[in-house]
Amino acid sequence: MKRIHISLIMSLMVAAAVMLAAGCNDNADKAIRTKVPARPAGQSDVIGLTAEPLETVRIGVVGLGMRGSDAVERLSVVPGAVVTAICDLLPERVEASADALEKMGKPAPTGTYTGSELSWKGLCEQEDVDLVYICTDWLNHYPIAMYAMECGKHVAVEVPAALDLEEIWGLINQSEKTRKHCMMLENCVYDFFEMTTLEMARRGLFGEVIHVEGAYCHNLDPYWDEYWNNWRLDYNQKNRGDVYPTHGLGPVCQLLDIHRSDRMKTLVAMDTKSFNGIRKAEEKRGGECTEFANGDETSTLIRTEKGKTILIEHDVMTPRPYSRMYQVVGTEGYASKYPVKQYCFRDAENPKKEKTITGDELAALQEECRPALLTPEFEALAKEVGGHGGMDFIMDYRLVYCLRNGLPLDMDVYDLAEWCSIAPLSRLSLEHGSMPVEVPDFTRGAWNK
Repeated sequence: MKRIHISLIMSLMVAAAVMLAAGCNDNADKAIRTKVPARPAGQSDVIGLTAEPLETVRIGVVGLGMRGSDAVERLSVVPGAVVTAICDLLPERVEASADALEKMGKPAPTGTYTGSELSWKGLCEQEDVDLVYICTDWLNHYPIAMYAMECGKHVAVEVPAALDLEEIWGLINQSEKTRKHCMMLENCVYDFFEMTTLEMARRGLFGEVIHVEGAYCHNLDPYWDEYWNNWRLDYNQKNRGDVYPTHGLGPVCQLLDIHRSDRMKTLVAMDTKSFNGIRKAEEKRGGECTEFANGDETSTLIRTEKGKTILIEHDVMTPRPYSRMYQVVGTEGYASKYPVKQYCFRDAENPKKEKTITGDELAALQEECRPALLTPEFEALAKEVGGHGGMDFIMDYRLVYCLRNGLPLDMDVYDLAEWCSIAPLSRLSLEHGSMPVEVPDFTRGAWNK
């Protein structure tokens, strides 16, 4: 019996909703449009932006909680990088990171900042900082990134880098104005399966890639208490939509060359009611919770300028197994990472059937298509240093390497904008009964140059 993947069923359901919402009419005039502000006078796009090479990349890390403390130690072993400043609201975290550097035999930071909610300003102003690496809670990503660029620093900011369209356009304008890099730290594009599958796609193994899927399905029940001051649960309670889209979206956007020959054009979103979310708020705070904005499950379907589709899902409230979905549908092949790693291609002996590749055969194919960066020695080093199995180290290594060599970064401010925009745009669709919403051209005309 022919197997139908559950995600395909979801795709068809969401596609049906799109047709219903648009009155079964592919008329772009029916889509909700948001304002695209004019580019400020004297500015130009930062496609392919390069900066003066840095012999040593001096880094200031802001936010030393779950992500930032690990980043301090990882960055300290990246060739050509040195952590010169650290900052956190809590003094004990600053002390712990300083102690960790000492135990590693690394130089002590020349600047430590703590005790005030604006301590990060001093770090951004510090002369011997080239790159501000931001690992705070989501609400503080934008003001720190904006100020850092104003101070002449490059910026790397954790996901999501911006929470609404105003912040997104602000970061774009600031990067264009200052000619400073503003990169979102989307580590999932550096996972081994994703990197190898991207290489396979570039070699044409899947034919024309026409549909991709990504997700962030992660039961956060064991982790809610680890978020300082319960900020992440609070954010989900106050905000509807796919509030955390970039882990699933980033890798699949690279497969479609978004703003490098194609662009996201229209989206539509659907969500469930809040079932577990509202109960979780009651459990954490005590008393009755009458409102919880975010649904337990949110699905967003996106159509590109070239007529390709992207399905993105968000679910942090159910015991569903962890999944970033990551599926690739091409005219000649298919890839899937969750729940089973597999590739499918037309069977040469019987073109009416597909040949499924798993296990040792999959490993051999991936070895044959290993990306140039991912040498066996480098892969082993990444896994030894760690950070989500090594992909965090690869991300940091590439960031520092590009800055040291005056190269464009792997991800630019427009990637940041496009991937983060799914949160406010999906909310807009949901608030209007799952109506289609136009995705702005954040490059303002440069997406296909």
